[in-house]
Amino acid sequence: MTYNLPILYSFRRCPYAMRARLGLQYAKIKVELREVVLRDKPAEMIAISPKATVPVLLLPEHIIIDESYDIIKWAISQNDPDNWQQFLSQSDELVKINDGMFKTALDKYKYSSRFPEQEPTFYRAQGEVFLNQLEQILRQGPFLLGRQETLADIAIFPFVRQFSHVDKAWFFAAPYPQLHRWLKGYLSHQNFTSIMNKYTPWQQGNQEVYFPDSLTHLS
Repeated sequence: MTYNLPILYSFRRCPYAMRARLGLQYAKIKVELREVVLRDKPAEMIAISPKATVPVLLLPEHIIIDESYDIIKWAISQNDPDNWQQFLSQSDELVKINDGMFKTALDKYKYSSRFPEQEPTFYRAQGEVFLNQLEQILRQGPFLLGRQETLADIAIFPFVRQFSHVDKAWFFAAPYPQLHRWLKGYLSHQNFTSIMNKYTPWQQGNQEVYFPDSLTHLS
């Protein structure tokens, strides 16, 4: 089978899928979007990526990229209007912490009933180690790597958003003013709202849906 465009299997609320969509949007790469229902994942996605997690990007040359951060890296290798590739090594360091220690703490905090060994506040405090690090970084500039937005921002933002949603009242009362500013800037920006459009779950034979719908930059 020949594909004219890359195909992205995605799930609207998954932070990994959000970061992939933000990366594709930044690079202005048009894809066919296939919205996935996690409890009923399409066989077509599982066939090309047996780990069966979103996002999955299928390129026309039958290359499969099924790690969200790798999708961003591929996207900016195709088109990089603001030269994000110069920040790759710095971004890698922060994303490694985000996807490791912070994501582990986030999952236990969000789903604390599954981890009754500790109180939710214990897991929240573990996540705060990274929040404190981000706060200190953001005191030096408006974005995570300085004066301009980079792939680090779009790769980490969805996970901080998810952490904040566990207890919004606590989060926005916590002593992280620069992190609040940064997060709110993304939450209210068209780039984020446009990647959160709702789509009908994909089924074989459906009319194609294309992404992205709009293309602007955070400033």
